[in-house]
Amino acid sequence: MKESWSEYSGSIEKSREFHRRYQIAVNHPLRRKILKLLHNGKSQEEIRTELNLDERDFEYHLQLLEWGFCIERDAQEIRITKEGSVVEYIDQ
Repeated sequence: MKESWSEYSGSIEKSREFHRRYQIAVNHPLRRKILKLLHNGKSQEEIRTELNLDERDFEYHLQLLEWGFCIERDAQEIRITKEGSVVEYIDQ
């Protein structure tokens, strides 16, 4: 079962953990680029090519984005969460 941000809203400690994980995920410039490219409709392969990432490195960054509540994944697709879409406004 995947974690949900709502599991982190019950207490101050849980909220701090949510924000800590989110901040770690979006603090890396490469992960912000991945989120922006996903937001712009790029495929996983297009993103890997554009950012010159091998599969292992790309997967590492996707795992951190998922752990930080920025994306949700299943076998076929990646979806940006509400939290992940905020990155559009960070570098403006």
